[in-house]
Amino acid sequence: MKLYESGLIKVRDLEERDNILLAKWLSDPAVLEYYEGRDNSFDLDKVNRVFYPVNDQEEVKCIVEYSNRAIGYIQFYPLDSETKKLYGYSTELVYGTDQFIGDVAYWNKGIGKMLVSSMIHYLMEANQADRVVMDPQTRNIRAIKCYEKCGMKKVKILPKQELHEGEYQDCWLMEYCK
Repeated sequence: MKLYESGLIKVRDLEERDNILLAKWLSDPAVLEYYEGRDNSFDLDKVNRVFYPVNDQEEVKCIVEYSNRAIGYIQFYPLDSETKKLYGYSTELVYGTDQFIGDVAYWNKGIGKMLVSSMIHYLMEANQADRVVMDPQTRNIRAIKCYEKCGMKKVKILPKQELHEGEYQDCWLMEYCK
């Protein structure tokens, strides 16, 4: 089911048949360099375990289409109270997102900016979010620049936040607020 459409970008619910695409994208070393890690490749079984759990939380998992072609993945979720406290938020409604463009032929074309901007707008309007946050690794300069172009600001460093390729990496807490 379509969640929203903005120009050539369409975000729709993740479907069972998308597992093949996720396995393809998440076994590509170029994608894994920034998402999950090159030492953490996904086969079909792992995709099914990670992306299709029976007792799912509040994550909304979606496929990103560009010109009617599936090219990536995005998920969003309200931050739980523990994460909000870690990030320094209290009563606000804060959503987090994670995303990647899995088809590397679509990298460096401004599509990430279209996706992130449209998702921020969707979360602010449809879900009444007060803030939208992301936590890219500090070394992921391309993603950070993309998020800044979407109006997100660097808030603070989250030290040793994410295990990536055997090492804990620092991440930027980035936010967009009304």
